[in-house]
Amino acid sequence: MATLTEPVEKPAHVPDEAVFDFDYHFDPGLLANPHERMRELLDSAPKVFWTPRNGGTWIAIGFNEVFDALRQPEIFSSSIIPPEQIEELLKLMPDDMPRIPMLKPITIDPPEHTAIRSPLQKAFSPRAAMNQLEEIQTLTNKLIDAVIDQGHCEFISAIAEPLPVTVFLQMMGLPTDRLAEFRDLVHEILMKDLGPFDGPLALRKVADALQENIAAREHDRRDDILSALWDLEIEGQPMTMDVMEDYAVLLFIAGLDTVINAMGFAVRHLAENPELQASLRADPSQVPDAVEEMLRRYSFVVPLRRIASNVELGGFELKEGDRLMLHLAGADLDERKFDRPDEFDISRDLKSHVAFGGGPHRCVGMHLARIELHTLYRQLLARLPMWRLDPDHPPRYHSGNVLAVDSLNIRWD
Repeated sequence: MATLTEPVEKPAHVPDEAVFDFDYHFDPGLLANPHERMRELLDSAPKVFWTPRNGGTWIAIGFNEVFDALRQPEIFSSSIIPPEQIEELLKLMPDDMPRIPMLKPITIDPPEHTAIRSPLQKAFSPRAAMNQLEEIQTLTNKLIDAVIDQGHCEFISAIAEPLPVTVFLQMMGLPTDRLAEFRDLVHEILMKDLGPFDGPLALRKVADALQENIAAREHDRRDDILSALWDLEIEGQPMTMDVMEDYAVLLFIAGLDTVINAMGFAVRHLAENPELQASLRADPSQVPDAVEEMLRRYSFVVPLRRIASNVELGGFELKEGDRLMLHLAGADLDERKFDRPDEFDISRDLKSHVAFGGGPHRCVGMHLARIELHTLYRQLLARLPMWRLDPDHPPRYHSGNVLAVDSLNIRWD
């Protein structure tokens, strides 16, 4: 059983009524059933609260509060460590410490953010995503072929992980035979509460793993994203190795994790709801709407923000320098925004969820993610018999910066 992080003392500016004891890494409810726990929090906790766990952190779970924070980067900053603190940390590093990737543009705010993000939007445009459709279909069918005759599989390792990860690695121009190694690196970052030194070192470890491939594309362009990024200019300046590392490490972490979680929660939901599964089989034209409703019902990303200036949110005063976690899963289950939020309803307004975030940091890979999800649903429903959960092996989850399904055993006849 996971051990809760030690609580810290409440700051003077946090009122007693704002305090709610919650560990976003090891809360037992989150680890048992993440979205059921989020609904419990929406009923029992303030829509914005302060927890003494995880070093002392504000948590926003209400839709309006999360939405407001996503759209005000000048107050709710993605630059988690202020520039002056970064300089102080760098002074403490050994002189021979290698450069630490900065994960731009996700860790910076407008206007600098806009110049760095714009080139990525071209690389992940709807047209660029559609160009991957045939490859995604082929790979999906290959993965289904490998398990269909055995009548069961552990879905995450058999399909949900290799599908989007392989597509991403191929798009980036990274070797697919290193998939397991690359996933281990991502787990090291996303599944642990890394400290101020461990985190940067983990990012450097990722950059080192990608270094050979990044460098190779500088003079040997191919049909991949690494090559395309080398061709870009940032505000009129040619691409540099430092910026390439920032781009590559960010895309690596995001591309090797997020869609897997969406697939896991959706396939679990279909396993638990045979009527819905039968309806989608009978009418595949419902699949696009089902994708959107699954994203709303099982949002999973938990972005972190730094309070850049004193602000009121959810009726409480947050002070400059405070940390704020935005639980998108809570926002998309808030009954103030969605009628009957627990119910799966493809007739609702499906464009108002925040599963892909919002504001200037809205997920740049959302077009590719949607195509992967559409393709997966269609092929699973067309080719696999009705599937159900394996009662002998219940799903396992983890929490932190994402809510994720670690294992999902399903069976079919």
